[in-house]
Amino acid sequence: MTGFYSPEWLLGLLILPVCWYYIRNSAKKRKQEAMVFSRVSFLKSALGDVSKSKRPKILVILILAAVGFIFIGLADPHIPLEQTKEGVNVVLVIDDSGSMQATDYSPNRLEATKSAAEELINDLDPKDYVGIVVFESGASTASYLSPDKDSVIENLENIMEKDGATAIGDGLSLGINMADSIPNRKKVVILLSDGVNNAGVISPDEAIQFAKDSDIQVFTIGMGSEQPVVMGYDWFGNPQYAELDEATLKEIADETGGKYFKSVDDQTLNEIYSNINSEIKREKEDTSIAYLFFIGTLVLLLAEIYIRYGRGRIIQ
Repeated sequence: MTGFYSPEWLLGLLILPVCWYYIRNSAKKRKQEAMVFSRVSFLKSALGDVSKSKRPKILVILILAAVGFIFIGLADPHIPLEQTKEGVNVVLVIDDSGSMQATDYSPNRLEATKSAAEELINDLDPKDYVGIVVFESGASTASYLSPDKDSVIENLENIMEKDGATAIGDGLSLGINMADSIPNRKKVVILLSDGVNNAGVISPDEAIQFAKDSDIQVFTIGMGSEQPVVMGYDWFGNPQYAELDEATLKEIADETGGKYFKSVDDQTLNEIYSNINSEIKREKEDTSIAYLFFIGTLVLLLAEIYIRYGRGRIIQ
């Protein structure tokens, strides 16, 4: 962001109004003292045509401006560039439990998720690293954290539906470990689930604490249409519906500084992944512009010299 690397030098600017006040008062005092001359000729020879001369004031302004530019230059101002300073570790944690076979998305929830996730990966900053974790009854690595987006997309396409339960805590925990595997970078986990945590060895609350300890921001996506989706029937012929634990997903996002999103169809899912990418804050590369102020100082001093000693003194 725009700022100064050594802002303490800006305190030097405080002397400029003091100098201006002192110089003006000194000039007035000299003029008043000159008035003691009784003859106008003596006054003119001592002061020249002071009332009409602009040159002394301009010379003072140039000198003070040059001094001001020096202090600003020493404060080392900088501005952000378009490119990012360093990339972000982005880990996609994807639910591939049995409920992800539901067909309320086209052609099903998992395939729709893979398609939207691929768009996100393609839109990431070139300096970002990306990895993928999948979870059902447990969690596993689908693609290790890598800057090679093409290889990650290839691994994404190979993810298949499973018939397991939903271990949100395990999936989030593994995603956190992966995001934290490359240090000194911003770390983000994007977790998508369409179910309720009902398996695994790590609870969502424990995983939340892991994320907070590692300073990892977690965005969560709850997936499921507004209408109940029948996943099967029990022994008695009663329908079994897909359930979504929004409360847990909201808690994960709130506790880690992320945001919770609810997807109800293919369009909202694509929009959510696109919005999350814009939500990820990336530090921009800064560049110092101190040299511009030092060049400005030189220009002002050259102008002062030319006005003072130049041919014909361009300003009388």
